[in-house]
Amino acid sequence: MPSSHLIDITPLRKSPAYARLWAGQAVAGIGGQMTIVTVGLHIYDLTQSTLMVSFVGVIALLPTILAGLYGGALADAFDRRTVALVAAVVSWLATGTIATLAWLGLETVGSLYALTAITAASSTVLGATLQAITPRLLPRELLPAAAALGGISGGISVTIGPAVAGVLVALTGFAWTYSIDVVLFLATFAGILLLPRLPPEHLSTHTRFGAIADGLRFIKDAPNIRMNFLVDIVAMVFGQPRVLFPAAGALLLGGDAITVGVLTAAFAIGALLGSTFSGRLTGLRMHGIAIRNAIRVYGVFIAAFGVVLAVVSFGGFSVASGSTDEVARFVAIGFAALMLAGAGASDEISAIFRSTMLQAAVPDHYRGRIQGLFIVVVSGGPRIGDLYVGTLSLIGLLWLPPFVGGIIIVLLVSVLVARARTFKDYDALHPVP
Repeated sequence: MPSSHLIDITPLRKSPAYARLWAGQAVAGIGGQMTIVTVGLHIYDLTQSTLMVSFVGVIALLPTILAGLYGGALADAFDRRTVALVAAVVSWLATGTIATLAWLGLETVGSLYALTAITAASSTVLGATLQAITPRLLPRELLPAAAALGGISGGISVTIGPAVAGVLVALTGFAWTYSIDVVLFLATFAGILLLPRLPPEHLSTHTRFGAIADGLRFIKDAPNIRMNFLVDIVAMVFGQPRVLFPAAGALLLGGDAITVGVLTAAFAIGALLGSTFSGRLTGLRMHGIAIRNAIRVYGVFIAAFGVVLAVVSFGGFSVASGSTDEVARFVAIGFAALMLAGAGASDEISAIFRSTMLQAAVPDHYRGRIQGLFIVVVSGGPRIGDLYVGTLSLIGLLWLPPFVGGIIIVLLVSVLVARARTFKDYDALHPVP
């Protein structure tokens, strides 16, 4: 077990190929987040419609699902280095086209939708393939540390990228911001091109669609992987209060867009801290129990966020009714952000063990498909969660969705894992799907 609480960077020292790939993804991830935010700002600039901005994610969802399923099958059937390279080229060209159209003043809402959908699909194939590559570059005992390092790079991307995008769009405009992403994305190529050849270890006779069906059958016969997905879906459906942030920030916490930004950033910062101080945690063996505990803690923090909103709505902190007491307002925002940071940290710890289980327990010839399916789950789950929160909030109690959702997470995950003996007994030294 690692002796320090700080993140274990042994994977970076152990495998130069993994280190290059990780560094490339960390740099390119910042640019990717910049473009995601910039596209939203750009569409709003063209239409003055928040609804039109919201369609970006909706339009990209179906290509993401198809790419997750079909792209994962490609990663299992062909040299993964080649699949990753082709996906990276498509994503880079799509972003480059967005930048070119912006420079020429030829961008339209339709072109931004279409190119963003292409980028989402190719990025999904790239992500699934890179996740399937990692176990070929590192020994099994270092996979938890690698998952934590992935959390670091992802946390940096979602923390820095959006902030930089906002500043650059304000100072230089859309075209320059897109162009910087095009340049930063080149770091991905450096990591992929220097990889060794990674041909499939098991040649399949299935067609691509037959391979997808075979991957789904694998899930049916893999109780630990199935439970891995199931508990994550529970957390995403009942523990995603993000759609409440605008209303909670304005109506309960007495703030504005900056308050919404603080609440959003708090979750990301918590996740980043969770990875940063994951050193000793990555040495744990009982990953099923670790996942259960982390998700239950996540549920507690989500419920506590609901409690903070309830206290404010019932007159606590004296901010719900429009009080001018700035100290009370900042205290309320601080407590809300603290709960969200705790949720982000526990979610990241859960993600470390869930990711490790997917990489260590799944046979290599299924890893691409299972990673693709995982991306589909991660993409779809929060949207169902948005529907749950939006529906429950219609009764006018903004604190109710996170409070009830957090309690449901704790209870439901406890019951599910209690009934799954193999998941409770899952040992990282003897991974079984």
